[in-house]
Amino acid sequence: MDRKSWMSTLAKADPKDMASLWADLALAPSFTWLRRPESGAVMVRGRAGGTGAAFNLGEMTVTRCTLQIDEGAVGFGYVQGRDKRHAELAALADALLQSGQAKRVHHAIIAPLQARAKARQAARASKAAATKVDFFTMARGED
Repeated sequence: MDRKSWMSTLAKADPKDMASLWADLALAPSFTWLRRPESGAVMVRGRAGGTGAAFNLGEMTVTRCTLQIDEGAVGFGYVQGRDKRHAELAALADALLQSGQAKRVHHAIIAPLQARAKARQAARASKAAATKVDFFTMARGED
């Protein structure tokens, strides 16, 4: 698994799920803060139709932090909202995924978070599919 994928998974995870999985993992690595958790705003940009000219959609609150575990790996945590603990856990997981604990952390945190995200996506898709309306055109003849 590449870093881009696990960073996305950690950032989009439900903070309660993340805290629960972290508690079950029972790891307490010592680390040094490079940047303590802090909240701020970022500008979200969009494109009309995905290909049009870029425009500023609005601002979104983000919390970020950076830490370094004793093994030397540096972890980053960027999450939507103001949950400092979520950002800290994301940074710890990121650092550990770059260390000798990578397989353990992947199986205990990343894989379950991805499975839960896939289940949420499937539930949304089935709910949307239930409202689908099939329109068809019937050729009208001259009676």
